[in-house]
Amino acid sequence: MKQKQSWKVTDTFWNEVKHLIPVKKRDKEKEYKRKAGGGRKAIEPRKVLEAIFYVLRTGVQWKALPKEFGSSSAIHRYFLFWCEQGFFQAMWLAGLERYDEIQGIDWTWLSGDGCMTKAQLALESVGKNPTDRGKKWEQASPPRRRQRRTVGARSDGS
Repeated sequence: MKQKQSWKVTDTFWNEVKHLIPVKKRDKEKEYKRKAGGGRKAIEPRKVLEAIFYVLRTGVQWKALPKEFGSSSAIHRYFLFWCEQGFFQAMWLAGLERYDEIQGIDWTWLSGDGCMTKAQLALESVGKNPTDRGKKWEQASPPRRRQRRTVGARSDGS
């Protein structure tokens, strides 16, 4: 049985999001070593998007990307740039709008709740946190050692 490659971008999806992809522009104030268009050819944006989906879907590290996607560091740079430019948020909003057109979203009924606090009664039911046991300030002081005497000093005081 062939495994479904859920990171592959379909033609329909690609046509919906390709206009959202940000394009890097050269800074006119900066002095470059190469002329515009010099160096390696840029990776196709569709292949970059598939590589990013591959990382997100499989959970692999960036360095573990298969070579078929291209340089893992280049893919990661694209990911950071696209995040900075708001590409993924724009893609999410476009998806919401599209879903609203097709299915319809009931915007009148929304609920959001979240709370992150300490559990006040946890100490009663669980006890002390094991990581707090044996802290330095709670330990007994070490037993006293014999006092060192300097050379030539006598105990009778003379």
